[in-house]
Amino acid sequence: MLVLFVLAGKHLSELCKAEYPIIVKYCLWLLAEIAVIAADIPEVIGTAFALNILFKVPVWAGVLFTGFSTLLLLGLQRYGVRKLELLIAVLVFIMAGCFFGEMSYVKPPATGVLKGMFIPKLKGQGATGDAIALLGALVMPHNLFLHSALVLSRKVPNSVRGINEACRYFLIESGLALFVAFLINVAVVSVSGTVCSADNLSQENLDQCNDLNLNSASFLLKNVLGGSSKVVYAIALFASGQSSTITGTYAGQFIMQGFLDIKMRKWLRNLMTRSIAITPSLIVSIIGGSAGAGRLIIIASMILSFELPFALIPLLKFSSSNTKMGPHKNSIYVSSI
Repeated sequence: MLVLFVLAGKHLSELCKAEYPIIVKYCLWLLAEIAVIAADIPEVIGTAFALNILFKVPVWAGVLFTGFSTLLLLGLQRYGVRKLELLIAVLVFIMAGCFFGEMSYVKPPATGVLKGMFIPKLKGQGATGDAIALLGALVMPHNLFLHSALVLSRKVPNSVRGINEACRYFLIESGLALFVAFLINVAVVSVSGTVCSADNLSQENLDQCNDLNLNSASFLLKNVLGGSSKVVYAIALFASGQSSTITGTYAGQFIMQGFLDIKMRKWLRNLMTRSIAITPSLIVSIIGGSAGAGRLIIIASMILSFELPFALIPLLKFSSSNTKMGPHKNSIYVSSI
């Protein structure tokens, strides 16, 4: 599908603006903006929780700090998109390293992990809602808009061979990123499940597992990190939150620019996107505190699951078009999957 944006010379939001009637265009834009806000809520709150663990900062103050810190990090755009991508990669690998280290210590049963990946089960109260939220958290619709724009930031030779080679590298890059994300999620779920399983559950862990959330999950890393688990977990949570909020703000830029074609300075567009995105998190954290913020994460991730078709259907429509794709169009098999 990445070849679509190379051939068209436009990213997904620009194609939607050009191809759909004005009412449909504005509906898709509003839905995309809601997706950005919903995707930003867990990352903003996660970073606020990290600051709360490290410095005892109130969650609402951490939300405000996250908004400003993300704007500062986005200043790296002036030095090039690649440097921003490198920063995001470093932040993600910090989080991954912590959980992979713990996974090697607790040694979750390989058969159980494999069985859980291919034969999922829903058990316990709220399991269905958590499963819906997990889908939205993994396949975030705003990332379709973001990646379609990042493809165009590469220099692609203006030839059939050059386009084919570029698309092959784009496919490898995207596949590798998704595979790493998959491994990180497997590590997080495996560590949580093993530490909180009946075989390993002490009275201390029982209380913590019954109230497991982002703000209290540092005990999952204590086998590897000991007394410093809280600090390292908070740093990893901060890194993960910042990397995700950067990508969310970046996606918001392309969505607003593509759908509305508004010409404005980057810093002003960043400020608008960031302000819109952190408002729900700020309101809930002031009213409901950390407990309310934790519940908001689940709700936001569920919203993302229901938002996914509104980004995926236009993408499939355009990439299956003879006019836009020619011989590169999706086969019936790919579209049906």
